[in-house]
Amino acid sequence: MKRRAIVAITAAAALGLGVLATSASAAPTPALSAAPTNLPTSQFTLSANYHQFDTINAALISRVGTAPVHTVMDNANHDRTALGSVSVNGLSGGFQFDSGDNGDCTNYPQGITTTRDAVGTTNSGTYDGHQLVVVSWYTKDGCDGATTRSRITMVDWDATYPNKYRKVLLVQPTGDATNPDFKDIPIHAGGVSWYGDYLYVADTGHGMRVFDMRKILKTNTGGTADQIGHQTGNTYYAHNYAYVLPQIGTITSNTTSGTALAWSSISLDRVSKSIVMVEYTCQSCSDYPKRAPRAIRYPFGTGGIFAASTTSSQALQLPWYNLNGVASHNGRWWFNSSGQKQLYYWTPTAGSHTYSWIGGGESMSYWEDATQADLLWTLQETKGNRNVFAFTQASYDG
Repeated sequence: MKRRAIVAITAAAALGLGVLATSASAAPTPALSAAPTNLPTSQFTLSANYHQFDTINAALISRVGTAPVHTVMDNANHDRTALGSVSVNGLSGGFQFDSGDNGDCTNYPQGITTTRDAVGTTNSGTYDGHQLVVVSWYTKDGCDGATTRSRITMVDWDATYPNKYRKVLLVQPTGDATNPDFKDIPIHAGGVSWYGDYLYVADTGHGMRVFDMRKILKTNTGGTADQIGHQTGNTYYAHNYAYVLPQIGTITSNTTSGTALAWSSISLDRVSKSIVMVEYTCQSCSDYPKRAPRAIRYPFGTGGIFAASTTSSQALQLPWYNLNGVASHNGRWWFNSSGQKQLYYWTPTAGSHTYSWIGGGESMSYWEDATQADLLWTLQETKGNRNVFAFTQASYDG
């Protein structure tokens, strides 16, 4: 199965196909910029627990049962729509969500990952038969309200299947084996990475929450939109969602640097078998840390999961601010600054370069391809202009 790619077609025709063509323009000319500096890797560690909710999750599964990814996608009930206007070089394709999600002021897309993160190019990049783009969202209790829950959107990105997507609510198990229950997870969900069967979601002040894509639970779509959790018997509600993904564990961030990390976004590096994170900070603000940000790399251990204790393998002090997205592959780094509308590229040997970039940009994900050019996926959170798109990484690699 192959990704949906664009060819030399007109912009009007491309919009009808859900992609936007770009002319054969010259590659963007980068500007040299300040470079990151190394920090002591020993200052940054992780504590991993993949079995935190085993007992409760086993009880939940016995009551409501699970739905494999292919079943969830067989029941996808939202239509993705054509990609809007995106001015980037090397554009390869993309989409927008339906009008309800594109214009919703209470839900905001943040993180992005794909089945190419999960499995690489094996089986043409499919997981349980589907090639997917997954986006994490946070939900507010009003347009200007507080964060109340989080979810993922699973989007088919394969010509074999319809242009559909399905929303899955993220939940935290509660109760015990006798009275298993779950509740909302009110986090920003600023980044998401899928590796093997495990989905990692950034939890800003703590690290990451871990989910198992083999343990999606089936829930009852009845009740009211504000109801969640156990009702009576084996009936569980989830704000009218048909599926929930229960947390299985926690990856806790620790540091001896004196300043806790802000896990604003994450991304997978398949080459080094690691997850990288970046902080959103600013030079002059009150709502976010007012300091230079850091980017840290944490390697997976045996079996493709984090060891009980993991020390970072790379730690960087960054010269840029307002960073919503990060990606790394084969020693190269990309950082997206939504505030500056710039994309920064850096390698330890070639130095750093700065490119003009999109507004409202969020997380990034590297897409490996065995037969075509490798891509970077990213998205825009801006209400009414929520483009999710891929571009050739070579267009922005110095």
